[in-house]
Amino acid sequence: MRIIAGRHRGRRLAAPAGRNARPTSDRAREALFNILAHWDGVTLDGARVIDCFAGTGALGLEALSRGARHATFVESDPASLAALDDNIATLGERQSTTVIRVDATRLPPAELPCQVAFLDPPYHSALAGPCLTALIHGGWLEKDGFAVVEVAAKEAFAPPPMVQILDERTYGAARLVFLRRS
Repeated sequence: MRIIAGRHRGRRLAAPAGRNARPTSDRAREALFNILAHWDGVTLDGARVIDCFAGTGALGLEALSRGARHATFVESDPASLAALDDNIATLGERQSTTVIRVDATRLPPAELPCQVAFLDPPYHSALAGPCLTALIHGGWLEKDGFAVVEVAAKEAFAPPPMVQILDERTYGAARLVFLRRS
């Protein structure tokens, strides 16, 4: 697994041993960021992003590599936290990151809202909707903010009423759902 583009392009990312983490594939991540780059009203340049169920931090670190100003990572698994910490250190991104060690459905209040949220919960966990609700109620996702949720290709997903589905794309075992907060 590597950073696809930007100032950290080609840099490798560590992943925890075993099957606890399921990082977004390079192909799906590249497609996700290409879609974001061409979506009207979405920019990573100078943005604040949040990466929920962060695992290795691949999505948030990719956003930083492509110009985001700050990334908040939300993760609770100890092995994933260790890999995330290694990846942040390896890329020299300590000053532009915050790691919150909590359940992504029970977020503390935000200090500043984010323009983009990435959610990559375990497949078939039904945690994406509750996480989106927590992001909105906690002030993490600004009005008209953009969210990308990764679920299994055939997994049911119903977002909370505060967000609108804009598009969906399937890449192998993954389905990316693009949403905007209303």
